[in-house]
Amino acid sequence: MAYSSELKAAIVQKALSTDKSYKAVVEENSVGISSLRRWLKEYREPGVLNVRKQEKRPQDWTAEERISALIETGNMSAEERGTWLRKHGLHTHHLEKWKTEAIKGVSTQPNKAANREEHRLRQENKNLKKELHRKEKALAEAATLLVLKKKAESIGGSQRTTDLRQRQSTGTESHQGGL
Repeated sequence: MAYSSELKAAIVQKALSTDKSYKAVVEENSVGISSLRRWLKEYREPGVLNVRKQEKRPQDWTAEERISALIETGNMSAEERGTWLRKHGLHTHHLEKWKTEAIKGVSTQPNKAANREEHRLRQENKNLKKELHRKEKALAEAATLLVLKKKAESIGGSQRTTDLRQRQSTGTESHQGGL
């Protein structure tokens, strides 16, 4: 379980300043005895509590902090850079990676808004492709029907058209229409 630095310091202070046993302090604060012993070891200096802040992991550095680190360490000698890296809990390969990313203009932490926009555009592209495919199929079907209609007309459609005109002119069409 992760405990805040303030809580750790308060429990250590209580363990050091009271006459209570470590076991009583642990039970009172619902923490493990091994945790208290480790905190006592970490925080004890000659009479002073040393509350250490948890160091930031390299992947937790923002893009601005990374660029700042690159600028700050850019003109340092190898010894100075090594000291700076140890102080900040980094290694040389972190700086090299960040430099490569800066040159490429790529950030390792994706922007959620950009991801949502990309997802929306991909979905829209998928829907448009689907619609285009549907319309292409409909167009192909319409073209096939036109070809079939022309073939039908070329086979016997001209005779039928002529018969229809004759019926209309003689009035036979109107007698058949009444039946």
